[in-house]
Amino acid sequence: MTMEIDEVGEWLRERLPGLAQEHGVPGVAVAVGAGGRVVEAAAGVLSTATGVEATVDSVFQIGSVTKVLTATLVMGLVAEGLVELDAPVGRYLPGFREATVRQLLCHTAGFEGDVFTDTGKGDDCLERYVDLLADVPQIFAPGEMFSYNNAGYSVLGRIVEVVRGEPFDRCMRDHLFTPLGMTHAANDPYEAILHRAAVGHLGGRPVPVWAMARSNAPAGSMLAMTPRDLLAFARAHLADEGLRAMREPQVVLPDIGWGTAWGLGWTLYDLPGGPVFGHDGNTIGQSAVLRVDPGRDVSVAIFTNGGDRKPLMKEILDRVVESPAEPVPDPAARPDARRCAGVYLSSTSETTVSADQRGRLWLEQIPLGLAAEAGDEPYRTELLGWRGNSLLPAEPGHRPVAFLGDDGEGRARYLHTGRADVRAAGRIEA
Repeated sequence: MTMEIDEVGEWLRERLPGLAQEHGVPGVAVAVGAGGRVVEAAAGVLSTATGVEATVDSVFQIGSVTKVLTATLVMGLVAEGLVELDAPVGRYLPGFREATVRQLLCHTAGFEGDVFTDTGKGDDCLERYVDLLADVPQIFAPGEMFSYNNAGYSVLGRIVEVVRGEPFDRCMRDHLFTPLGMTHAANDPYEAILHRAAVGHLGGRPVPVWAMARSNAPAGSMLAMTPRDLLAFARAHLADEGLRAMREPQVVLPDIGWGTAWGLGWTLYDLPGGPVFGHDGNTIGQSAVLRVDPGRDVSVAIFTNGGDRKPLMKEILDRVVESPAEPVPDPAARPDARRCAGVYLSSTSETTVSADQRGRLWLEQIPLGLAAEAGDEPYRTELLGWRGNSLLPAEPGHRPVAFLGDDGEGRARYLHTGRADVRAAGRIEA
């Protein structure tokens, strides 16, 4: 890859404008790093309302990729002996529910994680947010399984604040942005406006809101930067042996198309060509992806501000790093309708799984809350046999789902889509 970096840069500059146009992506920026060198490209516009050109110096929101930066701040405290991974969170935030710092980092704490309550713009917003989490339900026992937890990362941000004695965004700047030379990184809209800032688009139109609540900033509601700055962060992880522990597997993921395991912040992919790690992120109309191949010293960051970004991102990723093979249905694997059928609930979706008269299994999902606000749309798809407890949506563009646990009557307790959605008892039968 090191010898091909110039070729990749040339391909990006030639292909990116057409690729964005093909997929209705208003604006896109990409950076690829290899062997200490970085090539960049951008295409399209930052907003269809203004027509301002997207450039390599434009900042896009990185959404949940922020979580890896938050995890890195926590690991800095661990390295300094100020925080212990297996200590209860209550040691640092007295009165907090049962969970360890490690469980927050690898999404196994088990409480409802999609809590997006706005607790204001003041420096006390994280403190107030953590206080209200006392009322959210515990879905499963801490450590039982992986279930993606946005709220847990706001709790981690609060730990950083308390131990460092300064607001989270100042910790981010003092301990990551400045030492890593991330000159085009913005903690909030007030910093983003100092740069060329992308605006998200839904349905081809600019969204009316740029950022979400500050109380979710450590999880990904605010942070914006250039792809080049995100690669500076990725290179730090390749260079610092002290950060290698963050990409050690902590919990094996169900077969849902998200990766093989989760580390201390990173998504981990165990691929035939060697390990790859990374993270994805989405805000309202903006998306980001980061992938790092440590064996080849290669990293890539792709940012978009709307449109059908998945095929665009896939074409670029496939040029640079190895990706998991696309799942293919297994005709011999027959879905167990009785085990799977039911209604499954979370704060971001209501999902109904039912069997038709021919024995085929169908999934119908209605987005709720922030998922609906972010542009997710209802969809219905047949579920096909795939692998073990995991089934594959026939509708293109949707990841596998897993049916886990037992409700005591031989039926799945959870529908796992990245989050463990809980069966609503008695709502539907096969």
